[in-house]
Amino acid sequence: MAQHNAFYAQSGGVTAVINATACGVIEACKRHSDRIGKVYAGHNGIIGALTEDLIDVSQESDETITALRHTPGGAFGSCRYKLKDIETHRAQYERLIEVFRAHDIRYFFYNGGGDSADTCLKVSQLSEKLGYSLTAIHVPKTVDNDLPITDNSPGFGSVAKYIATSTLEASLDIASMCATSTKVFVLEVMGRHAGWIAAAGALAGNGEGEPPHLIIFPEVAFDRARVMARVEEAVEKYGYCVIVVSEGARYEDGTFLADSGNTDAFGHRQLGGVAPTLAGMVKQDLGYKYHWAVADYLQRAARHLASRTDVEQAYAVGEKAVELAIEGKNSMMPAIKRVSETPYEWCIVAAPLAEVANREKFMPAEYIRKDGFGITEACRQYLSPLIQGEDYPPYENGLPKVARLKLAKVERKLEEFKL
Repeated sequence: MAQHNAFYAQSGGVTAVINATACGVIEACKRHSDRIGKVYAGHNGIIGALTEDLIDVSQESDETITALRHTPGGAFGSCRYKLKDIETHRAQYERLIEVFRAHDIRYFFYNGGGDSADTCLKVSQLSEKLGYSLTAIHVPKTVDNDLPITDNSPGFGSVAKYIATSTLEASLDIASMCATSTKVFVLEVMGRHAGWIAAAGALAGNGEGEPPHLIIFPEVAFDRARVMARVEEAVEKYGYCVIVVSEGARYEDGTFLADSGNTDAFGHRQLGGVAPTLAGMVKQDLGYKYHWAVADYLQRAARHLASRTDVEQAYAVGEKAVELAIEGKNSMMPAIKRVSETPYEWCIVAAPLAEVANREKFMPAEYIRKDGFGITEACRQYLSPLIQGEDYPPYENGLPKVARLKLAKVERKLEEFKL
């Protein structure tokens, strides 16, 4: 078989372990050097391919590539840039093929969420129409845990561990001060349409009165009167109330509690600010002293608290992506399959991209408590294995040691392309 080059890019919001996936892809490509020549990374995601802004990964040392496994952020730069339908934006798709042809790229690995799966599928379809042989593999990643088919999404386990830990630690703080100070603490977490991250906060406690006392999911319509009644009940019974709320919390009519009025590059409504909004309701309706926090980027960047399970799975999907490509599989995604609950065991299988693209996995009804404010035992059993194990990065001068890449650019061969 002839040797050709590979392209790898990161897309959308990054995770604490997306670079572990990059490490898996790059190291697997090196093991198949008879089939894969150089690995080029797109600088700032798919934009790097469109503008022919490519990074020569072969210029990085083996030690640096290995260090990606414990480095958060997006090492090669990510982006929120969605390629829309082929009919309207055919020139962009044709540009991708033009760049791939110029640099003899025959393997396309796109590391992202649902929108990225859609892009990967469309690139595969167009390459076939244009007669250019290209193997396109989507590599899963999203903290929201909303990709279908895969049991869980790489990146979620570490966020879940961070949120559960933060909920536990903040709860101890509030409990120690509630007699004379703060009565209510609100933690806002990510999750636009799916409440998986909010659900993870429940792992902080499991007994009577243990926080969080309320979880507010996007899947359950927000009822102000019911929520305030539960807050008051918790304060009266336990002296304080801890709430974990998803940024996508919404009213019965679908309106978000906190909506900036703007949209991002993917066309999604920009959210944020549900914690102060909810805290304001508590003050207005109940008069309690409160504090609130927004986990924001901290939850997806906290590599120092990553789940070992998540790190191992993130590396494995990157490795499997290359194996699928070498096997000639196209328009596929390596997905995690739960083999056993006790002991927890998993493996990687291939999922057709047509069944992944533009589909979301929400919290199933059997995972949400009947009152809508907590999780069931089934959900706890699902979540618990995903936060297990520690995978601490090496430290230097008291801080985590991270990979520092050269990001050597590949010489351009084509004319400039305007986005």
